[in-house]
Amino acid sequence: MTTLTSASAKRAAYNRDAVLSASPSRLLTMLYDRLMLDLARAETAQVTGDWSVAAENLIHAQAIITELNLSLDTDKWDGANGLKSLYSYVMTTLIDANIGRNVDRTRECITLLEPVRQAWHEAAAQIPVPTAAAGTGTLGFA
Repeated sequence: MTTLTSASAKRAAYNRDAVLSASPSRLLTMLYDRLMLDLARAETAQVTGDWSVAAENLIHAQAIITELNLSLDTDKWDGANGLKSLYSYVMTTLIDANIGRNVDRTRECITLLEPVRQAWHEAAAQIPVPTAAAGTGTLGFA
């Protein structure tokens, strides 16, 4: 195994472990961060005419929107239906951005979703971090 492959494998394992151990609020913010990264990459690729990279990132962004939409529980939050509508609109717009090779549609999605990403980050920051068990140090060791 080459050093590069070994480093890639270690990075993949680290990322997998980070996802598996993340709290629900952290998972949500991670999804939004990746969504915005995909959209930024797609936008850059569209501007430079690299349509295969743009398509790859737009399709991945669509997969994230699908996951966010499916995980939204409309029975537990009265704002969920509005967010579902936004996800539906963004999905249609991303498909149009990809098929039509339209960077303006990608930028529209970025503009719509960035405030939502920021709001979820702010909400996640309000959730108290669990403290170490009583009688242990700050890292959970006696």
